[in-house]
Amino acid sequence: MQKAFAIILIALISSAVAHAAGTDDAGKRPVVLKEGIAFFETHIRPVLVERCYECHSSQAKKLKGKLLLDSQRGIAKGGASGPVLVSGDVEKSALIAALRWTDPDMAMPPDKKLSPQQIEKFEQWVKMGAPDPRTEATGKAAVAKSIDLDAGRKWWSFLPLIQSEPRPKQTAWARKKIDSFVLQELEGKNLTPSKPADPRTLIQRMYLDLTGLRPTYAQVEEFVKDPSDTAYAKIVEELLASPQYGQRWGRYWLDVARYGEDNPTNEASNPGYQFAWRYRDWVIQAINKDVPYNQFVTLQLAADLVPGAPRSDLAATGFLGAGPVYHKDGRLSKDVVENVYMDEWDERVDTVTRGVLGLTVACARCHDHKFDPISTRDYYSLAGIFASTTPAPRPTVDVDTETETKFMAASQRIFYLSYRANLLKDDPGSKRTEARLKVEASVVDLNKIEAETASLKEKYPDLLNYLQRLDRRPAPYNDPKPAPPVVKPTDLGGETPPAAKSPVVANNNNNGGRRRGGGNNTDPFYNAVYDAGLWVNGSDPDFTMLDIKPGEARDLRVLPGGNVAKPGDVAPRGFPSVLAKGDAAFHTKASGRLELSEKIFTDAAPLAARVIVNRVWAWHFGKPLVDTQSDFGVQGEKPTHPQLLDDLAARFIASGWSLKWLHREIVLSATWRQASTPRADALKADPANRLLWRMNPRRLDIEAYRDCILQAAGTLDMALSGPSIDLGRGNSTRRTVYARITRGRVSNMLALYGFPEPTMHSPGRETTTTPLQQLFILNSPFIQDQAKALAERVAKEPDGEAKVRDLYRSVVLRDPTGHELAL
Repeated sequence: MQKAFAIILIALISSAVAHAAGTDDAGKRPVVLKEGIAFFETHIRPVLVERCYECHSSQAKKLKGKLLLDSQRGIAKGGASGPVLVSGDVEKSALIAALRWTDPDMAMPPDKKLSPQQIEKFEQWVKMGAPDPRTEATGKAAVAKSIDLDAGRKWWSFLPLIQSEPRPKQTAWARKKIDSFVLQELEGKNLTPSKPADPRTLIQRMYLDLTGLRPTYAQVEEFVKDPSDTAYAKIVEELLASPQYGQRWGRYWLDVARYGEDNPTNEASNPGYQFAWRYRDWVIQAINKDVPYNQFVTLQLAADLVPGAPRSDLAATGFLGAGPVYHKDGRLSKDVVENVYMDEWDERVDTVTRGVLGLTVACARCHDHKFDPISTRDYYSLAGIFASTTPAPRPTVDVDTETETKFMAASQRIFYLSYRANLLKDDPGSKRTEARLKVEASVVDLNKIEAETASLKEKYPDLLNYLQRLDRRPAPYNDPKPAPPVVKPTDLGGETPPAAKSPVVANNNNNGGRRRGGGNNTDPFYNAVYDAGLWVNGSDPDFTMLDIKPGEARDLRVLPGGNVAKPGDVAPRGFPSVLAKGDAAFHTKASGRLELSEKIFTDAAPLAARVIVNRVWAWHFGKPLVDTQSDFGVQGEKPTHPQLLDDLAARFIASGWSLKWLHREIVLSATWRQASTPRADALKADPANRLLWRMNPRRLDIEAYRDCILQAAGTLDMALSGPSIDLGRGNSTRRTVYARITRGRVSNMLALYGFPEPTMHSPGRETTTTPLQQLFILNSPFIQDQAKALAERVAKEPDGEAKVRDLYRSVVLRDPTGHELAL
C-alpha cells in the first residue's frame, strides 16, 4: 500500500510541477511548419528534381504510374496504385517502401537506389508530416530570382541593433527594462499584466528554470516566510552559481549542437565517438563559468586555432569532431562517395548557420535561395570551410604540433588501411587477385606507419597505444602468394611522409580514429578536428580512395543542382555576402573556421545576438519572441516584440555576451514573475498570449522530469561530469544530461517524451501527450524502483501520519491538508 501511494505521489510530480511552472494544454507549442519547409527545400526537393521528375512530373515525356511528384497536390493524390504517402507514418507510406526497394517491382528510382542518407531524409520528412510548399506543378528545379544584396541587407534581422526607450503609461509594475516594453504592448491592446505568482510557485519556478531541479520543502518554506526582492535576488544568484545551472542550460545548447555519441548507423567503417562525452562536459563547464557567448561559439568552431587557448578547450571542437557521418564503402563509385561527403558538409553548414545565425543557408545547395539573399556561391564558400576540416583524435595532454599532426594523420591512415584490408580479404568480390594485392599492400603500409611511430613510445606512450589498438590487420593468407603486387602510389593515397611536409592521408571514411561502440572511454583523448583538406580519389576504378592533406585547405566548386558530376566555378571560402562588411572571402591558408567565427561576431553580430537572445527567451518562457527560432529569414516569423528583442540583444552584447547577465534580466523581471492563471478578458483579446499578459503555461522536458522523480525519491546522484550512463539500466540515477545519446536509436525513455533527433540541429522540443507516457508512469521499472525507494525512505518515520507528511513534503513540497491526511 505504501509503495502504491508513493507511485501515485510520484505521478503527481507532473501536476505539482505544472502548478509551479504554469502548465495546461494551451502552453503546448505547435510544430513550426516553416522548419519543415526548410527541410524539404534542403533535402527533399533536390532529390525529386534530380532523380524523380524525369518520369513523375508534368514535364515528363511519358508519365509513369500516373504519379506526379512535382507538386504537393500530386504527391498527396498518389498514382495508379493508390496513395504513396501517409503523413507521419513511415511504414505505411508506399513512397518510402519504393525508395527502400522493399519490392523489386516497385523499386524507385529503378536505375539506381538512393543513398541510405537520402532515404533517411525522406523518412524524417514523412515523420515531420511531409511539409511541402509547392503549389504548382513545374517539373523543373526551382529557379530563384536574382539576388539584390542591397535590398537584402534591409531585412529586419540583418539591420544594426537599436536600443530604445519604451514609454508605458503606467510605470509602477515594471522591475526591469523588459517589463516596460511588455507593458507598452499590453496597454496598446487595453490589457494589463497578471498578478505575481505566489511565493510557493515562484521559488519552484526559479529552481526548475535555472537548474532543472526543485527546491527542498525547507527552502520553499523559508522563501514563503520572506518573499522579498532581496531574498528573491539572492536565490537567483545562488542558482546561477550552482553547478546544476550548467547541467540544465548546457543541455539546451546540446539540442542546438545536435549532440550525439555515435552515428545514425554503425558499420565497421563508421563507429561511435568514444570521447564525445568530453564535449558535453565542456559545454556544461563553459556555461557554469559564464564563458562569453561569442567565445563559447568560437571555441566550438576553432579552439585549435585560437591563440593562447588552453588544451582543455580542444574538447569544444567535439561540436564538429563528433558530428554525424555516414558509411562510405570503398567499393562505391567516386561520385557516390563524394555525394555522401557533400551531405556531411551540408549538415555542418546547416547546423552552424541555423544554430548560430538563424538562417537556412543549406537551402542554397542546389540553387540560389528561393527567399533569402543567399547564393549557391555563398553556400559552397561555407561548405569549403568544412571540406578543409577533418575529424581526428587529439590527446588531452600537451603535445608538440609536429608530433600531434603526425599522430592524427597516422590514426586516420591506420584505421582506413585496417578497414580496407579486412573488407577486401573477407569479401574480395570477383577480382580476387587484385583484392589480395591491395590487402597485402595495405599491410605493407601498416608496417611502415608502425615503424615511423615507434618513437612515440618513450615520450607519448598513450598515443602509441592508441595507434596500436587501431591496427586491426587481417591474418596472413595461407595459400601461395600471387605475382608480386604492382601498386601505384595513388592506389594507397601516397606514402606517409613526415607531418612537417603536409602528408597525404588516404582515408575512406574520415573517421578520425574512432572505434566501434563509444561513449564510455576514459583514455586521454578528445573527439576533435584539425585543418586538413579532403579530396575523393577515384584513380582506382575498383576502390574509391580519399586523400586527406594536413595543412592544406580546399575551395569547393559550385554544384548546380547539387550534382557532383557537373562542377561549376570555384567558390573561395568565405562568409555570406549579404552579411559581410567588405570582402566576404577568407584570405587564409587555414580552413577558415576562425575567420568564420570572427565574421559571425563582428559583421553578423546583431543577427547572432538576436538569435541566441531569442533562444534563451524561449527556454525561459516556453515561447520565443520569434516563433521560427532557426529561421530569421524571409520565410520566418517576425518578432512579437521587435523593440524588446533589439534592445535586449544590444544590451547583451554590451554586457560582454554574458548569458548569466541575460538570465538575470529575464528572471528578475516582473514579466517572468507573473502568475500563469488564465483570465477571461485577456484570453479573448490574446488567446495565444503573444503579448505576455501572463506566464506561459509549459511542461517539463524529460530531463528535468526524470531528475525531479529521482530527487523526490532521494536517489539522485549529483556527481558532475564523466562518461555517459545508460538510461536502460535500473541503477542509473545520475542526472539525465549525462545519458548516452545514440543517433541510431534514441533511448526509449527520451523518445517517449519528445527528445529531438540528434542527427540534426533542433530549434526546440515538441510537447506530446500519448497513452504510452501514462503506461510508462504506471508500469516502468524506473518508476517502480523510485516509488520503492521513496516508500522505504519514509518507512523510518514513527507513525502513519508522519509517513504521509514526509511523502507530501518530498513530492509536492508542502504539508498535506487535513482531508488528505485523513485519506
